[in-house]
Amino acid sequence: MQAYAAGQRAFGENYLQEALDKIAALKDCAPGIEWHFIGPIQSNKTRPIAENFDWVHSVDRLKIAQRLSEQRPADMPPLNICIQVNVSGEASKSGCSPQELPALAHAVAGLPGLRLRGLMTIPEPASTDDEQRRPLRALRELADRLRADGLALDTLSMGMSADLDAAVAEGATMVRIGTAIFGERHYAK
Repeated sequence: MQAYAAGQRAFGENYLQEALDKIAALKDCAPGIEWHFIGPIQSNKTRPIAENFDWVHSVDRLKIAQRLSEQRPADMPPLNICIQVNVSGEASKSGCSPQELPALAHAVAGLPGLRLRGLMTIPEPASTDDEQRRPLRALRELADRLRADGLALDTLSMGMSADLDAAVAEGATMVRIGTAIFGERHYAK
């Protein structure tokens, strides 16, 4: 509520149940919030995501996009989509590979109820500016290629509290800076 009172209107969430609780709690007292889902998506979670969010940053396979499209209520505007790309090839990270991206992007762009807006990545942590910028630059270049191939992308969702400056330097249009605003997340045991 403090961030909302200060003018923040876009809020991202990784965990669906926590997000749904916050959406319900803030529905009447904080109008105009734009909800972004940024966590991994399991097939059985697509309906509540399609019904409650304005943006999804973590689409990484066609099956998930198709389910979001089918389950988006007809009376809601199209769901804004970013495809998550695993630019660093980490086995522990979600995201499609850069090689899979063109086919996935064109397929998602053709789905009703969705609007493909751009790409998202969560690169591995790096300590130097050059190490931080390398994977972010790779995502920007992938977006440039998709634009050249006819897709109207306007969003690069990249960068978090630790690599914010590098992300902005590489063309981020959305950054996810929860830790810098809300502090470190404390996970229950």
